[in-house]
Amino acid sequence: MPVHQHIRVTADAVVLRFSSKEGMMVLLSKRSIPPHIFKWGLPGGFIRNDEPVEDAVHREIRDETGLRANYLEQFRTFGAPDRDPRGRVLCVAHIGLIKPTATKLIPGAGNKEARWYPVRELPQMAFDHATVIAAALDHLRIRMRNEPLAFELLEAKFPVSELEKLYEWLYGRPVDRRNFQKKIHNLGLLTTQQEKLKHPLQGRPAQLYSFNQERFNELKEKEEYIEIFS
Repeated sequence: MPVHQHIRVTADAVVLRFSSKEGMMVLLSKRSIPPHIFKWGLPGGFIRNDEPVEDAVHREIRDETGLRANYLEQFRTFGAPDRDPRGRVLCVAHIGLIKPTATKLIPGAGNKEARWYPVRELPQMAFDHATVIAAALDHLRIRMRNEPLAFELLEAKFPVSELEKLYEWLYGRPVDRRNFQKKIHNLGLLTTQQEKLKHPLQGRPAQLYSFNQERFNELKEKEEYIEIFS
């Protein structure tokens, strides 16, 4: 029996940034056209006929916000038949990660406004985008146990305390600082930097580190089990 499909596809992105002061923030843009006009949604839009999916999502993020994610991963497709009032529309969802200081927004012509929102204080959302954000965070919790995605959310040089606070926020529980730092250092994933960060309320400057990508690659090549957080 022939199948007659009338399906369109969008590429949408849950773009995240983190700081210990603000917590996890998600990038949203305000819609300027129906449906859900004036509601907030994820950067994204319809994929062009001659366009790879990854090119489409990079284009939409850039055009709507002026940003480019330093890390982008496709994680799930959302396809409930009634998720879009315009008809059957599949959403190919991505997670984008951005470092704290690379967050200046330049809204494009396709929306009225772009803004960072705390993921725990979302405004009224368009479509099923609140569900997409929740699924992205669940996916990130799984991936960050064994993959170094945390470092995509930190500056190139950071204190260990910022890494700890990121894991505490994501998993909703305190980090055992002694065991966590011992594990990270034993894995060799951190490179000590010469600089130190002076905190305005603390007497002792914090040591700065950078992520050792080469060491992580060595562990992966040896097929060793890497548990960054448990």
